[in-house]
Amino acid sequence: MMPRVLPLLLLALLWVAWVDAPLGDSSPGDGQGSGEGPSLVTTPPARAPFTQAIAGTTLTIDFVPVSLADGRSIWMSRTEIPWEVLDVCVYGFDQVDGKSESPNADAITRPTKPYIATDRGFGHAGWPANSVSFQNAKTFCEWLSAKCGGAYRLPREAEWIEACVRSGVTAASAPDHAWFEGNSGGTTHRVGSKRADAQGVHDLWGNLAEWCVLPDGRGAVFGGSYRDAAAGIGCAAREPDSPRWNQSDPQMPKSIWWLADAGWIGFRVVCDAPPSKPAAAPMKPEKAQ
Repeated sequence: MMPRVLPLLLLALLWVAWVDAPLGDSSPGDGQGSGEGPSLVTTPPARAPFTQAIAGTTLTIDFVPVSLADGRSIWMSRTEIPWEVLDVCVYGFDQVDGKSESPNADAITRPTKPYIATDRGFGHAGWPANSVSFQNAKTFCEWLSAKCGGAYRLPREAEWIEACVRSGVTAASAPDHAWFEGNSGGTTHRVGSKRADAQGVHDLWGNLAEWCVLPDGRGAVFGGSYRDAAAGIGCAAREPDSPRWNQSDPQMPKSIWWLADAGWIGFRVVCDAPPSKPAAAPMKPEKAQ
């Protein structure tokens, strides 16, 4: 089970920041800051959801704006990344004869195909991609950025915690928003099947623990999962990357892409602004000659 090791002082400070910077504030500080103090942006970008199409497929990812205490917004995937979206990257479903409409995306080394049923039989299309390593999640972000013309990445630790604190979800309301040991039946559940939080995001609490980037660049998972008790999910649930999560992998060397012993880990993605370049239209099959 995931220990609640985040210092309570940090959560208290974030709670104060949430109160001081309520949702819906459209002041100039909502623009993109430099990270070096208050930004004097006079025309902040509109904070509206957007949908990212994945060229070469009929699939999309929905993003919603999430307010941060420093006045910035990031756009966070509404749900954890589902299997059918990750499968495009892993299996090359966007390609014809090994090529897609994006040479930059094609040039990225994609995760190897898993040698085991990494979905653990929980569910596939519509279910969150699990057993995913930190390297796999980062590579997906790199591929999605090259594919769609944006700058997608994993959430930073502080961003994820702020989004969680500002979600409005509490221990009392968690059963309405989260899958955990008490209601999951020992399995993941379809993404978005629980109520969204105050910012329109699903499953920050529970379902799968989610990869984030620590200040030193290493990975840790946050939020708890379907296997954790009610006390083990939420904003303080944090566990750093561990070789234990792939200990039983029989391959030599062990896979850098998949976690043989951590079917409770997945991810979602964020960006600092909606991409300016739209994705190409889905590829059309060539006519027979």
